[in-house]
Amino acid sequence: MPVFQSDHVSISYLDEGAGLPVLLIHGFASNKTVNWVNPGWVQTLTGAGYRVIALDNRGHGESEKLYDSALYSSPLMAEDARALLDHLDIDEAFVMGYSMGARISAFLSLKYPERVKKVVFGGLGGGMIHGTGDPQPIIDALKADDAASIKHVVGKGFRQFADQTGSDRLALAACMGSSRQKLSVEELSKLSVPALVAVGTRDLISGSAKELADILPDARVCDIPNRDHMVAVGDKVFKRAVLDFFAED
Repeated sequence: MPVFQSDHVSISYLDEGAGLPVLLIHGFASNKTVNWVNPGWVQTLTGAGYRVIALDNRGHGESEKLYDSALYSSPLMAEDARALLDHLDIDEAFVMGYSMGARISAFLSLKYPERVKKVVFGGLGGGMIHGTGDPQPIIDALKADDAASIKHVVGKGFRQFADQTGSDRLALAACMGSSRQKLSVEELSKLSVPALVAVGTRDLISGSAKELADILPDARVCDIPNRDHMVAVGDKVFKRAVLDFFAED
């Protein structure tokens, strides 16, 4: 996979297909392959005539691993996404993020609205405003020497996911320490980019899709039926909603 430098941090990415560009930003403890290739998103979008760019966020996948929490704020990771567009000489792109990637996409869209044609917030609704829970049990689970000793249910789930994906657990723990910045209602009410908010109806992490969409000036909701946070990302209802959203004038 190609790599570029974003403020001296090596970022891995993929670039496939031709047509209008779509930038994909994955969730915490995931990577471009797990979040976008394996669930069929790259195939779906390139098959629909789009150019697909997906990065591994810093600390994830094949990108550089950092161990200072201060280097993982969502605004910093949004700058990595903007830098990738610069690197590829892309003036404007559709942007889609899932979970942590949705938060990063929001910071990108707020700071650089001229670079974002439309934005999809997948797997994150009202949690963008209220937060998505205490990060400390997840940090503790990622740092634990013995996975069997972890009692916290959410922490255990993230540890299992990190182990399944072969992730650097200490880099992820550093990321979890500072990547969950909230955005205020006032800030989000100024987001001028057309948005689609897509959350599974069984998702207990993301918060209400409608709550977030009601705050945004130009937004709609996609309720992904009978899907929780982990499996909603590849759902066919989600994919159809995104394709329709991108295709509209």
